[in-house]
Amino acid sequence: MPDSHSADAPIRVLIADDESLMRQAFRTIIDTADGFECVGEVRNGAQALHHVEMLNPDVVLMDLQMPEMDGVEATGRIVEKYPDVKILAVTAFSSEEYLIPALRAGAAGYLVKDTTPESMLSAIRSVYAGESVLSPAVSRKLVDKVMSQPAHGGVSTPRPELGERELEVVQYLANGLNNAEIAARLGYSEASVKLYLSRAMAKLNVRDRVQTLIVAMQWGLVTPNLDRN
Repeated sequence: MPDSHSADAPIRVLIADDESLMRQAFRTIIDTADGFECVGEVRNGAQALHHVEMLNPDVVLMDLQMPEMDGVEATGRIVEKYPDVKILAVTAFSSEEYLIPALRAGAAGYLVKDTTPESMLSAIRSVYAGESVLSPAVSRKLVDKVMSQPAHGGVSTPRPELGERELEVVQYLANGLNNAEIAARLGYSEASVKLYLSRAMAKLNVRDRVQTLIVAMQWGLVTPNLDRN
C-alpha cells in the first residue's frame, strides 16, 4: 500500500455493504461532509480486502452480514495485513452473534445503522484518530456478553496485574471516555494517558482499545459505568 496521506487531506473511507441503498446513503453522508472522501464501494468482504490494497483507505465502513466473505472474516484479514487501516463495523442489529467476533477480529468500533449522520461521521473521525467507538446499545450488549464469559476460555493463566495509573486509565476507557477526556479527568497529559494505556495493552496481551476493554472486564479489573460519570 502507498504511504499515508498528508495531515490536511480528507479521511479516505471505503464502504463495504451488500445493500445498494445503504452504500448510497453512506456515500452521500461522507461526500457531503467536510474532511471526508468516499474512495469506493464494495458488496462483500472479499471485495473489501481487494479494494483496501487498491484504494488505500483510512477507514472501512464494514457491514458484517455479507455474501462470499462476511465482515468479520474480512475485518480480521484486513487488520492482519494492513494494521493502519481502521475498521468501523456498521450493521443493522447490535447482534451478539457478530459483536464479540467483530471486535476480537480487530474492529475499532461497532455502530448500528440507525445512528445519525453526525454520529457516524464522529465515529469515523474517532477510529481514524485511534479511538474506539461503540454505540450505547452496543456497549450494553458488550458488557453483558463479556461479563458472562470466562477470561481465559477455561485455560489456567495468571491474572494480569496492572499498575495503579494503568488501572485508572483503563477504568475510564471502560466508562467510554477518549484520551483527551481521560487526561482531563485525571490531570495527566494525553501523552501520559497513551503511555499508561499502551503498558496496559502489553500486560493484557491485546492490540487495541476495544480488546483492552474486553479482557479487562473479563478479568474483573474494571467495572463499566456506561453513564460516563
